[in-house]
Amino acid sequence: MKAATGSHIGTGTWLLQHATAVALALALPGLAIYFLAALPFDFSGWQALFAPLWLRVLMLLTMAALALHAWVGMRDIFMDYVHHTGLRLALYLAVIVTLAGSVAWLAATLWSTA
Repeated sequence: MKAATGSHIGTGTWLLQHATAVALALALPGLAIYFLAALPFDFSGWQALFAPLWLRVLMLLTMAALALHAWVGMRDIFMDYVHHTGLRLALYLAVIVTLAGSVAWLAATLWSTA
C-alpha cells in the first residue's frame, strides 16, 4: 500500500483549482453579457430568460465550479492556519454544508421556474 505522502500529493487539488478558475473565467463573462443584453423588467420576463435548458445547465455547472473552487481554497486556508483538529473539522463541515446547500438551492430555483 502506498503512503499518502510525497511531493505530488497536492497536484490533483492544484489542477482542480486551476480547472475551475478557467471554467469560471469562460462562463461568467458570457453569462453576464447574456443577462445584461436581455435584462427583463418583470417576473414573466425573468421566467422567459431562464427557460432555455442550456442556460439552466450552464448556470448549475458554473455554480458547481464556483463551489469546488471555493472549497479547495477554504480547505487550504484551514489546513494552513487552523491547527486545532476539532475546530478545523467543524469549519470544513460548515463550508461543505454552505456550498452544497447553495448549489442545491440554485438547482431547485432554476428547475422550479421550468
